[in-house]
Amino acid sequence: MAWTRDEMAARAAQELEDGFYVNLGIGIPTLVANYIGDDIDVTLQSENGMLGMGPFPYEDEVDPDLINAGKQTITELRRTSYFSSADSFAMIRGGHIDISILGAMELSETGDIANWMIPGKLVKGMGGAMDLVAGVKRVVVIMDHANKAGEPKLLKECSLPLTGKACVNRIITTLGVFDVKGDHLELVELAPGATLDEIKDKTEAKYTVSDNLVEHEAA
Repeated sequence: MAWTRDEMAARAAQELEDGFYVNLGIGIPTLVANYIGDDIDVTLQSENGMLGMGPFPYEDEVDPDLINAGKQTITELRRTSYFSSADSFAMIRGGHIDISILGAMELSETGDIANWMIPGKLVKGMGGAMDLVAGVKRVVVIMDHANKAGEPKLLKECSLPLTGKACVNRIITTLGVFDVKGDHLELVELAPGATLDEIKDKTEAKYTVSDNLVEHEAA
């Protein structure tokens, strides 16, 4: 047993704090918006020029002109503002975004991330990930612990083209939560039903286990 994608998103939402400006990557990270608590006020930013994104629309609320960077339809808020993509990237590059939550294909034990292309496969564009990992104050990654073939995605070194080097702070996988500690990872939380032996079998990267490891009981 391990965390589902929605459960990973809910865990990632715990990384957000009141007053944060937040950028959510495409894929699993977009689900984080569904789990932001009512007790905090965060502002979602999209690199295509929108600050203050609302929730995903119901079918009768869809406006094809309102989309996020992942081309998903969204809603606006009373405080939403619009601007050019250049201004949006100026926010990111200027260090004005508190946290970015991204997906990844591979991560290294030193916090390198590969998440924008697989050589030989169609790439729609590199998107804003390279700017996000370079300009945002804190980077959190949500990802499956292993790929579809059961092979580790937490590696000693990434084999795919890098998005950024030594830029990731925290990793939330289907099996647990890791912090990047310079030259290695540290396992700080264990997902419900996951075991240390399972983590060992499915992780190539060098890691240690925190003395204060949080273990979540299976439901």
